[in-house]
Amino acid sequence: MKVLSKIYMALIFALLYAPIIVLVLFSFNRAGSFTNYSGFSFYWYRELFRDSTAIDALKNSLILAVSSAAAATLIGTLAAYGISRMKNKYVKAAVKSVTNIPMMNPDIVTGVSMMLLFAAASSIPFLVVEMGFWTMLIAHITFNLPYVILSVLPKFSQMDKHLTEAALDLGCTPSQTFLKVELPFIMPGVISGFMLGFTLSLDDFVISHFVSSSDFKTLPLYVYNQTAHEVKFSMYALCALMVFAILILMIVVNFVGGGKTDGKVKKKKKKTA
Repeated sequence: MKVLSKIYMALIFALLYAPIIVLVLFSFNRAGSFTNYSGFSFYWYRELFRDSTAIDALKNSLILAVSSAAAATLIGTLAAYGISRMKNKYVKAAVKSVTNIPMMNPDIVTGVSMMLLFAAASSIPFLVVEMGFWTMLIAHITFNLPYVILSVLPKFSQMDKHLTEAALDLGCTPSQTFLKVELPFIMPGVISGFMLGFTLSLDDFVISHFVSSSDFKTLPLYVYNQTAHEVKFSMYALCALMVFAILILMIVVNFVGGGKTDGKVKKKKKKTA
């Protein structure tokens, strides 16, 4: 059974990481072909930085992802705070169900509904609505919100209510209590919500396709437009760079987190001794 479990895990990891490994390897292929490997070269990486359209699409994606994730994190954190303070359990359960609807909807449903909303808004007199950055920002905030609430709300449930009561008794205002007591406690959930929103926004294609314009293209839209002809090998180089960036980020996060955990364990051992 142990041998079978190892084989099964090896197959799972192969299916997950083989496409990424192939992409990274062939991004260094000077021949620009999957059938002929001519040798190791940074040619396509140089071509990538010469492609101003691809760089602009990457910048647009990063700006949109950071902006939508930050706005969704702010709104979602405040929404989670309000939901956690609801006393009526039926109303609270209903609000939780409503906030999960955008997360459960298929992307195409959300994309079409957002497109129809903006089209209807543009027909209102004295209201100028043009497809572009702002429509994409609103759409991305909309589908990021449920994930932020889902990340932050459990942290409020885990927090000891006596801490907030003690802060209020000691003279803190509600806003000071939130900033000095509650926010530090829920910060891991806030960071998780931000990172999740950033990743979802950076990766989104379907919803962006319905609310985008020709003068503001994100990276997924730019790559999709190339599929009508042939995807440049410089795109494989860009994807490889993103893989390396994520890998470095994960190593740093795990290293810092592991260091803090080891420090806490050592302190506990010293206290026990």
